[in-house]
Amino acid sequence: MAIVDTSRRLPSRYILQDIESFEGIGAVPDYPTARREATPEFLQAARQTMQAMQQQETELLTKAKAAADKARQAEWEFHNAVMAMKEAVRGHFGSDSNEAQAIGYKKKSERKRPRRRAA
Repeated sequence: MAIVDTSRRLPSRYILQDIESFEGIGAVPDYPTARREATPEFLQAARQTMQAMQQQETELLTKAKAAADKARQAEWEFHNAVMAMKEAVRGHFGSDSNEAQAIGYKKKSERKRPRRRAA
């Protein structure tokens, strides 16, 4: 018997085929089964559980996406605030100041001048 990897999601086409098969069982008169997991009641309960879990997953994914959007927006707001602070420090103290160096800039006097290349 083949090994089934249940850690992966079922393709949606399989789930749709399963739903069609479940809905078609109503057309089979006197459906006989000795297996508990194949009874119409068990199948109905399994379908309802699946739909409830899919709905819960969708709700949580929506909340996660909303949280990711809020986090992204907060990151950009913080970045823009830091950039404004850096501009203010350079504007007030100058590009060659110790204060500009303290916030992450290189002092203007410490930069190497570009050299011409010999052709």
